[in-house]
Amino acid sequence: MADLAFKPALDPVTTPARAHWPVMASRCLRLSLRGVDALIIALLLPVIMMLMFVFLFGGAIETGTDYVTYVLPGVLVLCAGYGASLTAVSLNQDLKDGIIDRFRSMDVGGAAIIAGHVLASTARNMLSMTLVFAVAFLIGFRPDAGPGAWLATIGLLVAYILAMSWLSAMIGLLAKTPEAAGGFGFFMLFLPYLSSGFVPIETMPEVIHGFATYQPTTPIIDSARGLLLGQAVGDTPWLGLSWCAGILAVAVVLSGVLFARRAAR
Repeated sequence: MADLAFKPALDPVTTPARAHWPVMASRCLRLSLRGVDALIIALLLPVIMMLMFVFLFGGAIETGTDYVTYVLPGVLVLCAGYGASLTAVSLNQDLKDGIIDRFRSMDVGGAAIIAGHVLASTARNMLSMTLVFAVAFLIGFRPDAGPGAWLATIGLLVAYILAMSWLSAMIGLLAKTPEAAGGFGFFMLFLPYLSSGFVPIETMPEVIHGFATYQPTTPIIDSARGLLLGQAVGDTPWLGLSWCAGILAVAVVLSGVLFARRAAR
């Protein structure tokens, strides 16, 4: 039944390859809307997490500022990572259902198929983050960021979403089943906890200070927090972008290789 979601006709003779990307993204977005339960979880989970931390734990955690202000960047990164991880499941489901073979018979390349899932993931995540920001404002979040800082924050988050979505696509191509691919979501939910997202790193056990400081989510979170609060961020945003660029480069290359191998079976 999954192939019924692909309705636009693609003529391999008259349709340029680059035109396949938005068509594939549109198809993936329509599939997301049909999976109402998964969509609701992806949208509401970050909001529930933020409310839980702010109202249940915020009073016990000393951060030097309102806890909603401190925790919001961590929730946004958690939201982006988990939302991006769903790409692994959706792409693997396409492989399982055989719809990939139909696309390839229409001369739709692997890059367009994967990019469609990534673009749809980015759109879903932007909607989810908008919802998180709206709820944060309602419960007391008051940033000191100017237009430039807002644009820089959004740019960092989009870069992280793109990198994690391509990485998730790579995992989806590696996994044998959609259920196995779904395990990546647990990793993306857990990773921000070992960062500066929810508590200051210096309050953590010393044994994990090194990992928490130098893992990829920490510079993204620290940069977003500093930008939104109007604080100096130094070279932290460039470090976060470097992580995103490195992950993206590796994931794009390996996804192409893995797709070619899976499609050749």
